[in-house]
Amino acid sequence: MKKNPVGWFEIPVADMDRAVKFYESVFSVRLSRIPLGPLEMALFPDSESGIGSAGSLVRNEQHYKPSADGVLIYFTATSGNVSIELERAEKAGGKILIPRKQISDEFGFMGVFLDSEGNRIAVHSRI
Repeated sequence: MKKNPVGWFEIPVADMDRAVKFYESVFSVRLSRIPLGPLEMALFPDSESGIGSAGSLVRNEQHYKPSADGVLIYFTATSGNVSIELERAEKAGGKILIPRKQISDEFGFMGVFLDSEGNRIAVHSRI
C-alpha cells in the first residue's frame, strides 16, 4: 500500500459561506462545517479510496490569510477530467490561471485556478 506523506491540509478563507459554496460546486462534494469559536472549519469528505489526504477550509483572521503566492495544493479531479473542475471553478466565480495542459504521458494533466478567496489551487487527472 502506498503511503501519502501529506496528513492534513488547510486552505485559508476570508468568507466561509462563499468558500464552502465554491468548493462544493467545483468538486461536487459536501463539506462538513465545524464552528470552533474564532476558528471555523469546513471539512472535505474523507477518501474511502485512499487517494489524496484529508483537509479543510479554515477561517481565522488572526492566523490564516488567503494567498496566491504560497503552497500549491493539487486536488484529484473527482470527475476524472481536469477540464470539468476547471469549468466548474470558473462558473463558481474562480479564475483559470493555467488551462488544462498535459504534464506527460505518464503523469496526465493539470490545471490551476484562483478560488473564491484568492488562493491558487491545482487539479490533476489522468485524462
